[in-house]
Formats: sequence, structure tokens, C-alpha cells
Amino acid sequence: MTSPSYAAITLGSNSFNMMVAKTVSHHPKIVAKYKRKVRLAEGIEADGSLNPSAMTRGIDCLAMFSDMLTKEGVSADNVEIIATATLRKISNADDFCQQALTVLPHPIRIISGIEEAQLIYQGMAATTEGSGRRLVIDIGGASTEFIIGDGDNILLKTSLAMGCVTFNNRFFNQFPFQTLDFDQVKNSVKTALGEYEQQLMHLGWHSVVGASGSVQSVVELLNARRESTVISLDVLLTLKQEILSQDSASMLDIVGLKPERAPTFAAGVAILLALFELLNIEKLYLSGGALREGVLHQLAQRTL
Repeated sequence: MTSPSYAAITLGSNSFNMMVAKTVSHHPKIVAKYKRKVRLAEGIEADGSLNPSAMTRGIDCLAMFSDMLTKEGVSADNVEIIATATLRKISNADDFCQQALTVLPHPIRIISGIEEAQLIYQGMAATTEGSGRRLVIDIGGASTEFIIGDGDNILLKTSLAMGCVTFNNRFFNQFPFQTLDFDQVKNSVKTALGEYEQQLMHLGWHSVVGASGSVQSVVELLNARRESTVISLDVLLTLKQEILSQDSASMLDIVGLKPERAPTFAAGVAILLALFELLNIEKLYLSGGALREGVLHQLAQRTL
């Protein structure tokens, strides 16, 4: 009997993603991927609401996802829509969800940061080779999740209010970028970490795994340069200098940087650099999966 198709849709603060899969040998096999850089967090106003422009970008993307669900033959019963930091934060999230129902008639589940961290770890563990105690870092558009786990056992999980879109708006909104911008990011990361800095260091880890756009943008750049894709402090310090030496905010002169990654690249590198220095991280490896893979694996269990 053929497994029915199912879809995991994640509404992040930077990107909206959809994965369509079927179950093969008790595991999800991805048959289609769709993604759009919506940058929802850019639309958060001073009063805590999401502005009409960002809301329209999000709804338009969901309309496209709806068309693709029809194309892929996914029934409404086999769709899970998860929203994260921006929809957790904004005051008019109900308005967004109501508008979304008009183009994609399936409820949006706005999850807590702790739920997000749990799903990220599950997605990482299901897709990434390795063993021993691992620190997982997922830098999103408006939040960053930290999880320490050993196999199926999660020892610490948290979600903190810092991300590449929100930090880009705060610290990299004027060109040329300066060393002071990176220093301010480090101070803000330290403040956001708070007591978790010591908790993370106390638990320790054998390896560090990074997920989502900020880590992927660095790994894609290293791949394009045919360099090792293991992120180190030296790699990040080199990228910092390249960012500071740019003649344009477009950063087109940075070899291997994809244009769609450029708008939040400086903030992502600055957050990574701060974490490497504050947590004494030596090497970081790209995860095979994160939030949406965690959602897919839950759907796979539901459709067995």
C-alpha cells in the first residue's frame, strides 16, 4: 500500500518553508520542497504589530503553498502548519491567521520556543549522523534555539530572543558596517544568553551542530569556495573582515555569497562569531535537518 503524501509547513521569521513527503521504511522520504524568503520579522512595528506589507508577503506565500499542495496531491488532513517567533510575538497574530485561512484552509499552530527547540532537536537527531553529547544551535530570523542532548535524552532546551532579521534591523541598518556593530551584537548575545551561558558551559558537549539559514549561508559560501564546510572561529573572523571591507551593502564582492542570503548575512555571522567567542566553540557542523524535519517525523508517525 502506498503511503499518503503529507506536508510540513513552517512559518519562520525569515523564511516560509514547505516539505512534502511520503513514508518509506517507516521514515519520511521528501518528494518536494518549497521555500520563500518572506522576512516576516522585518515588518514588526514599534507598537508590536505586523505591518500590512509583511502580512501580504506572508499570505501570498501561503497562497502559493496552497497551490503546490493541490499539485502534490496532499489532503488537508495530512498538513501541519507551524509558526514560530514572529507570530508568537506580534499583537495581530490572530488577524494573520484569519487571513491565512482564506488562502490555505488549515489552522496555523503557533508553538512556544520550547516546543520549537524540541522539534529542532528531533529533526536534527533524525537526519544527522553522530553520537555523544551535542549542542544544537538554530539561529532563526527572530529567535535562536539552544539544545543539549545525548541520543534521545534532551538535557537542556531554550529559545532566546535574538535572530538574524531582528539583529540586522538593530545593528546593521546603516552602511558602511563597522567593528562597533559586531561588538554591539556580542554584547546583546551575552545579555540574551544570561544564565544559560553558564548552564551550557557546565553541561558541555562533544560536538556542536548548527541549523537553519545563518549556518547554511556560511556553509554554502564555503562550498562555493571549495573549502572545508566545518565552521571555525578563523572562518568567521575572515568573513567579518570581508563584510567590513565591502563597498556596498549588497556585499556582492563576497565570493560564494548567494544574493538572497546577503540581506541578513552580516547579522548571522556576527551572532555566530559572538557565540563562538562566548561559549568557546571550536568547530560547528551543519545539521542535516531541524524544525521542519522534526514536524515531518511527527506527521510520519501520524500517517502510519
